Amino acid sequence: MHRVRMAVHENRLVSMQLSARDYVVAIEETGRGWVVESEGDIVAFAIGDTVEGSIWALFVEPGHEGKGFGRRLHDVMVEWLWEQGHERLWLTTDPGTRAERFYEAAGWRRVGLSSRGEIRFELARPLSRSG
Repeated sequence: MHRVRMAVHENRLVSMQLSARDYVVAIEETGRGWVVESEGDIVAFAIGDTVEGSIWALFVEPGHEGKGFGRRLHDVMVEWLWEQGHERLWLTTDPGTRAERFYEAAGWRRVGLSSRGEIRFELARPLSRSG
């Protein structure tokens, strides 16, 4: 997963020094993760943080973009976070990136900037369509 995260051209978060332990904690203790594999290699992954109600990571390796992997991972992760009882989810991403456009297209709403100048997005739980 870290190989994919560092291979992307945008939102690499190089200022953050992530260890293998960070991924283990994010998947096993504070959230859950999903991967897409191709020929035995992880080419995309997502990690949702149920403690924070946030998107911890969603990355697709260059060369595997545009195949719908990101959107499928997003949708599964968001649905899982709703199942955990969250009413509102959040994430941050760099401005002027494809990720910014991706989240806007997926229905996320800009709510401000983080202390690091990243755009903060939120997504409200959709109203149930029962009845």
